[in-house]
Amino acid sequence: MIQQLSDAELETMKIVWGNPDEVTLFPYIMDGLAARGKPCQKNTLIVLLSRLMNKGFLNAKKVGRRNEYTTLISETEYQTAQTKSFLDKIYEGNVKGLVSNLISGDLLTDGEYAELKKILERGREK
Repeated sequence: MIQQLSDAELETMKIVWGNPDEVTLFPYIMDGLAARGKPCQKNTLIVLLSRLMNKGFLNAKKVGRRNEYTTLISETEYQTAQTKSFLDKIYEGNVKGLVSNLISGDLLTDGEYAELKKILERGREK
């Protein structure tokens, strides 16, 4: 089971997931957080990265005096697990209830509605 992330952990993982390189370095994460308007102290980030390793999201390889971080859980895997958890908790696993609420609650733009409709049609063809 994939654990849920705190807001700060999730912000950190979004930066790592968004890195086009296979390996992410500490300064890249620090700069990414600052660019998102979420700057943090060096020690705070060290604690966050340690938690993410303990939760199984990251692996660190020591190269010289620096750590090279690699992801163990993809963003898609995390999103899928969190969506399923939300669906089970709020809608008791009823996907129809979620989609109905998105539509009737005016939570979708016309473009999103049309795109969702296309996705459902394609799914039906498979």
